[in-house]
Amino acid sequence: MKYTRLPNTNIRISKICLGTMTWGRQNSEEEGHEQMDYALDQGVNFFDTAELYPVPAKKELYAVTEEIIGNWFAKTGNRNKVVLASKIAGNGDYTKFIRTTGFAKDALKTAVEGSLKRLQTDYIDLYQLHWPERNTNYFGQRGYNAEQHDFWEDNFHQVLETLRDLVQEGKIRHVGISNETPWGTMRYLEEAKVHQDLPRMLTIQNPYNLLNRTFEIGLSEICMRERIGLLAYSPLGFGTLSGKYLGEVPPRKGRITLFPQYNRYSNENAVQATRRYQELAAENGLSLAQMALAFVNSRPFLTSNIIGATSMEQLKENIASIGIDLPENVMKGIEEIHNSIPNPSP
Repeated sequence: MKYTRLPNTNIRISKICLGTMTWGRQNSEEEGHEQMDYALDQGVNFFDTAELYPVPAKKELYAVTEEIIGNWFAKTGNRNKVVLASKIAGNGDYTKFIRTTGFAKDALKTAVEGSLKRLQTDYIDLYQLHWPERNTNYFGQRGYNAEQHDFWEDNFHQVLETLRDLVQEGKIRHVGISNETPWGTMRYLEEAKVHQDLPRMLTIQNPYNLLNRTFEIGLSEICMRERIGLLAYSPLGFGTLSGKYLGEVPPRKGRITLFPQYNRYSNENAVQATRRYQELAAENGLSLAQMALAFVNSRPFLTSNIIGATSMEQLKENIASIGIDLPENVMKGIEEIHNSIPNPSP
């Protein structure tokens, strides 16, 4: 395994992070425990979860994933071997069964305390805001829609104050953001710079893969200049970058087969790009999944690559990608495809 550090800390984390959002829906508790056992044995010491998981979100399955992880900690005693990340849900219509108060002071405190109880731990190493409260272009929207501009009250300071209090209480150690824009990222960073008693956002968890490199437009420069690290999610684009959806018959248990609403990486241009990436990988003796993950692993602004799997075979291949360094001709081929079909799945 290769290791990095949470930016601006001495916390050593694996460059491969174990994602957990399928546990409790596509994976059983037993399978989740098997994945954690294997990942830890391979040197993966960074696990990411959220109160929202499993996904797709469902009221009767609320926070089951955290419970699965908590039961594993209780069973194995491995809490001190893991750098644990979790998230508070945002303010979306599809999560109103959780709360409708966004990142208000009481909401943040209640969310953290609930996660701690389910995870059976006294602290969370990295606590993240799952997506912004305001209307903005996240989750597949190409640009900001000014016509839908909301007169949202700027509460960056209040959010950071509450997170500071939770850090001082020892319930969380560090903080991060997710699905954020360049503007939101800089607002949090500047607020902490001006008010130095407030915690600084260390990481940003956004989608990044061969079909969606929009992070490179603005946010990658912020990462490099402001020392905030990308936690890349969906590095295989809901599994499309394994190539398994290119055949005439989709895999029976595949995520997109089960949940066809997740079609972000399945449009005509994305399929065309995926075919070309698969051809490039095959020409160089690689699987498409290995090449796609190795590309993400190579990015200078990456802190950790969040991989997820529904089978042990997938998990093993994904973790093994850390040992692959893509040769110059492959990197050149990737850029040629990207330039001809740029970001088909923002």
